[in-house]
This record gives sequence, structure tokens and C-alpha cells, in this order.
Amino acid sequence: MNDKLLKTGIVGTVITALCCFMPLLFGFAGLSDVVSYFDYVLLSALAVFVLITIYAVILCARKP
Repeated sequence: MNDKLLKTGIVGTVITALCCFMPLLFGFAGLSDVVSYFDYVLLSALAVFVLITIYAVILCARKP
């Protein structure tokens, strides 16, 4: 269970972190105003996935 939780946290963190840089890519194309509201959702999701990863690491460290 802890390994599955850790994998979910890591994959979610990586995908969300990559999506956080998406507005930077659109900024070069002049579309940054269109996707500016994504930051609120993406940063919240990134925080949740980082917390899941930290929790899973703590659970794995306690495993005998």
C-alpha cells in the first residue's frame, strides 16, 4: 500500500510540476493571459501531491 501511495505521489508531483511550467511556454507564444488562472489549480495540486509523497516516505521509513 505504501509503495502504491509513494508512486502516486511521485507521478502526480512530476506531472503537476511539468504543467506548472506550461504558462511559461505559452508566454513565448503570447497566450499567457489565457492560461493565467491555471496557477491557482496547479499550485494547489502540486502542494497536495508533495504532501502525499512526504507522507508516503514517512510511512515507508517506519516500515520494519
